[in-house]
Amino acid sequence: MPIIVVEVMPKAEILDPQGKAVAGALTRLGYTQFSGVRMGKRFELTVDGPITPEILDAVKTIADEILSNAVIEDVVSITELGA
Repeated sequence: MPIIVVEVMPKAEILDPQGKAVAGALTRLGYTQFSGVRMGKRFELTVDGPITPEILDAVKTIADEILSNAVIEDVVSITELGA
């Protein structure tokens, strides 16, 4: 069955405490070549049947209204897995 992947990230101006904690851990472990980490969310939606333009439109709406918080997050990508 086809899968659509939606990726959501915090807006650039929003603090990311989880990303900051990971960045600190990397530094403590000796990985000093990274200056920052931002953490986001990934959703995989399995589609019953072929992916049509109507389904992609529905996913865009779902991503904006349900999967992300528009105040603090951006939907950064919607892709077909394996496409």
